[in-house]
Order: sequence, then structure tokens, then C-alpha cells
Amino acid sequence: MSVSAAPAQPLGDRLCENGFECVKILPATNDAHGGVIVDLKEAMDSDVFATLLRSSLLHWKQLGKDGVWIKLPIELVHLVEAAVKEGFWYHHAEPSYLMLVYWIPKTGCTIPPNASHRVAVGAIVLNDKKEVLVVQEKRGGFHGIGVWKIPTGVVDVGEEIFEAAIREVKEETGIDTEFVEILAFRHIHNSFFGKSDLSFVCMLRPLSFDIKMQELEIEAAQWMPFDEFAVQPFNQMHEPFKYIIELYLAKVEKVYNGFSPRPVSSYFVEELNYLYLNSHDLDKSSKPALAIHRS
Repeated sequence: MSVSAAPAQPLGDRLCENGFECVKILPATNDAHGGVIVDLKEAMDSDVFATLLRSSLLHWKQLGKDGVWIKLPIELVHLVEAAVKEGFWYHHAEPSYLMLVYWIPKTGCTIPPNASHRVAVGAIVLNDKKEVLVVQEKRGGFHGIGVWKIPTGVVDVGEEIFEAAIREVKEETGIDTEFVEILAFRHIHNSFFGKSDLSFVCMLRPLSFDIKMQELEIEAAQWMPFDEFAVQPFNQMHEPFKYIIELYLAKVEKVYNGFSPRPVSSYFVEELNYLYLNSHDLDKSSKPALAIHRS
């Protein structure tokens, strides 16, 4: 019985050649950029994995694929050596998995690098007595130098900037707040394991006033008259902190408007997200334009 030649077709996790010879390959899904993603979950021997990987790479190359991503859960870390020997390299790692990547074409690699930035927030919280909420830290660069500073922290994965500012104030001081706006942001390089930082200076309005200090990271917390906070030698010596003081004064004199979050929906992002903009000036300038557009 003769079998007519046919192009290779994937069948589950097997590649069948000419209708009769089947070679097992790694299960993969197509990504949105011409590559494939291998999301391994089941236990596998290193030698078996190496054989499957070589067959799979040949198959993906024949299909004209570009990037190959292999997501290895921490339980399968013993497979890393086999992947590296085939030319894969580390892309990024999380507590539960390691991501390896490979570029098939001979042309320049267009795989995006791992995330290059960390996002942080600092919170200016002012009460009606013109007092600012300040803390002294138990660890880090500010520990032991007697400086009173505003609450700061890192934005968690999936957390909005305004949510992070509210959370950090609550965690460090026990004060409930309402987010007002972003006053400014700072871009710093080579900050954390060679990464860059985006630090957002935020203004918040207190909703409670009794301090309940976090004892793990915070050594002291208080409401301090802003004039006393401003004249600290440290603030006068370092430009970023001098600008924080200037921003406060500009807000008091009502000559400066920052950026507040406005919820927006997007075709490319399923979840509701936020655009930070100058709502005060936008609302004043956009209403006539919108009226003209509607007419």
C-alpha cells in the first residue's frame, strides 16, 4: 500500500512525517509575535527533555517561528542545563518559575528584554494644621542618621500607583488616606541590581489622624509642622527633597496642579486601568472643544 507524501502536521504533541513516522515534540502554543511558548508542568527526565527539545527546535524552524520561550517551574530546574546547551538563555525569573528563551532566525534578535524598571512611591500627607506625616526608618540608607522623611515604598505587581501610596502610608503609620494627585516623578538608573527606578511623589489627604506605627520597618512616626520638616539639614542638602518642599509650597499657593488618575478602558487591556493627567486644567480646556465636537 502506497502512502502519498504530505507536509508535516502536528498531532497533539507528536509530529508525523509523510503520514507514518511520528516524532514526539514538546507541547507549545503560538504567541502573538511569531514565536512559541512551552509551558512545562509535568516531571521529565533531562535526557528525554534534551531529545524532545532538539526535535522541537527543528520543527519550529521549519515552520518559520522566531522566538521560543520555555517556562520552567522551580520543580523542573534540573532541565535548565539541557536547555542552555541547546542555546537557550535566561530571560527572567520569579519565585515559582524560570523563563528561558531562544532566537531561531539568523537575523537580529527582537525579543524584548526583561523588565528594566522598578516603580516606587513617596507620599506627602498633610493635615489641616499644616503638619506633614513623617517617619524614621529602622533599616536602609536613612536608618541612624536622624532624618524625618515621608513614607515611601515599592509598588506591588498589579498594583496601581495611587493604591500603592495609600497602602504604604497605612502600613507604615496606620493612617487612612485619600489619594489626591501625583506631584512629580523621578527617573533613577543603576538603582537595584542594575535596574532603573521610577519614583512618584504623591499627595494624599488624611482620613484618620491617630498614628499606629509599624514596628517591623519604622522606628518612629509623627505629625511634624511642615516648616520644621523643611529646614532639616538633609532636605536642604539634597535637591530631590528641596523640590518636595517647593512642590508643597506651590500647592499651598494654588499655583501648581499635579496628575490624578482617571479610569480608562482599552482595546488592548482587558482590565480597567488608569491614565494620570492634569484633570484641573484638562476639564477647563476640554469642555468647549467637546461642545464643538458634539455640535
